[in-house]
Amino acid sequence: LLEVPEGKPVYLNEYLSGKCTVYKLFGLCMVLVLVSLLWLQLSCSGDMSATHGERCMPQQPAPPCPASGQASVVDDPSWGPHKLAIVVPFRERFEELLVFVPFIHTFLNKKKIRHKILIINQVDHYRFNRASLINVGYLESGNDTDYLAMHDVDLLPLNDALDYGFPEEGPFHVASPELHPLYHYKTYVGGILLLTKKHYHMCNGMSNRFWGWGREDDEFYRRLRKAELQLFRPSGITTGYKTFLHVHDPAWRKRDQKRVAAQKQEQFKVDPEGGLTNIRYEVESRQELTISGAPCTVINTKLECDQNQTPWCLLG
Repeated sequence: LLEVPEGKPVYLNEYLSGKCTVYKLFGLCMVLVLVSLLWLQLSCSGDMSATHGERCMPQQPAPPCPASGQASVVDDPSWGPHKLAIVVPFRERFEELLVFVPFIHTFLNKKKIRHKILIINQVDHYRFNRASLINVGYLESGNDTDYLAMHDVDLLPLNDALDYGFPEEGPFHVASPELHPLYHYKTYVGGILLLTKKHYHMCNGMSNRFWGWGREDDEFYRRLRKAELQLFRPSGITTGYKTFLHVHDPAWRKRDQKRVAAQKQEQFKVDPEGGLTNIRYEVESRQELTISGAPCTVINTKLECDQNQTPWCLLG
């Protein structure tokens, strides 16, 4: 403590210049370090509301904090006979992946949904093809799963009442237009869609003609109707457009919305033959990862493109 005459202020620069010692400088540095660490701690814990101490959720648009502790990696057969394959079409969105995997693993464990997470990582030099990657996920999901979730990596369910159970009666659109924060048209089936493997096969999967962003979901809606499958959506959910957290940053992650050559006309057409029957790809490698205690499988995939059929798989 500084002892000064009453009414005479002493400024820090005068104090240091006049009576500076190594010990005083060291003490001042330690105080600054402690204050900085306290501020960082409060920035994650003080401004967030925790739910039962399991996970903390910030205000949008920031992603949630990872769940504290290690997530269980147990696949408990007592949870039921069905097992879900979470199929995530992916390319170069690692920040979102680090949030998504532990979040969805904890969410499904809490609901006692047996599952495994498959990250279908496109490693070729063609434009991103979400539909083809989902086809790969279906084909590579193994015999231990009997239904799949076509799941975007940037969409996190916040309402525990959302159903991820086995959609026996028909495809179940979790991210319905009434709940999705961005897309509200009636025929929308993107974001998160659950199907049995039998129903996905009845549709011949998704079309492989959609290179770049968008339209593959709209074409798949027509396939559901052609297969005479009834589409179900959540009911009794009162959280509206706050039901999901959309963590995509459009300023940082630019979507490939370019339309090349005849793509502008072709994007609105139905693909009557393509899908599981003509998907061409190579699995370059598989990697078993654990992110904050949550297991996932990364399937590094090289898609093939017939440029005579879809020359827009390449830009330029």
